[in-house]
Amino acid sequence: MALSSTSLPRYLFTGRFLQVLLHLPNFARLYWRLFRDRRVSILPKVLLVLTLVYVISPFDVIPDFIPVIGEMDDVAVVLAGLWLFIRLCPPEVVREMVHDIAARAEARA
Repeated sequence: MALSSTSLPRYLFTGRFLQVLLHLPNFARLYWRLFRDRRVSILPKVLLVLTLVYVISPFDVIPDFIPVIGEMDDVAVVLAGLWLFIRLCPPEVVREMVHDIAARAEARA
């Protein structure tokens, strides 16, 4: 499903947005497990750490005192860093972790 700028507000108020919010703990588990896995190289791990350091550091590409745009650059950097982390991890390891997390979630339900 491709999102355009006109469909974004509608997307925010659909069940799909709620699904993403409900899966945030699973995403956190996935990132933590991939970060700790020895089969994942150092490059994605460094990228993830740098992304988190950027969020907590006082340095910003666009200062936060500029309304809306100031906060959006932080969101863009975090989303790009998280996306790139997953892309740089070995696909078979990502699939294995996703499968394991899903199986544990089903067992709890």
